[in-house]
Amino acid sequence: MGLYSSLRGRAGSVDVEKVTKQVEPFLLEDETIESAYKIFRDMIIFTNRRMVLVDVQGFTGKKKKFVSLPYKSITAFSVETAGLFDGDATLSIWTAHLPQDKPHELEFKKGDSIFDVQKSLVRHAAIEL
Repeated sequence: MGLYSSLRGRAGSVDVEKVTKQVEPFLLEDETIESAYKIFRDMIIFTNRRMVLVDVQGFTGKKKKFVSLPYKSITAFSVETAGLFDGDATLSIWTAHLPQDKPHELEFKKGDSIFDVQKSLVRHAAIEL
């Protein structure tokens, strides 16, 4: 993913080794990262155990919020593609421990790899079926 794409907020796959070094303290000893996607400063990480949303906060980006979603807690998700006048696409994820009207929502710019993220979600969530 190039600098221009990153500045526009475009999602793209990230080198798993680099991501592992960044979030290693957050992972269990037997947990491995299988795929990861970056949206500007934030990330979506798929491990062999769960999906992790990393929300980079603040001006310097040193503060990070980690949301851990075990695959078995994901009850549904939806993809809303970008339209002609609406340039953003949205991935909404409902989990068992959130109210039905409060999904986790991730915004993607038009042309992002929202479908790659969606395919990873289907592949990993299907393990728990």
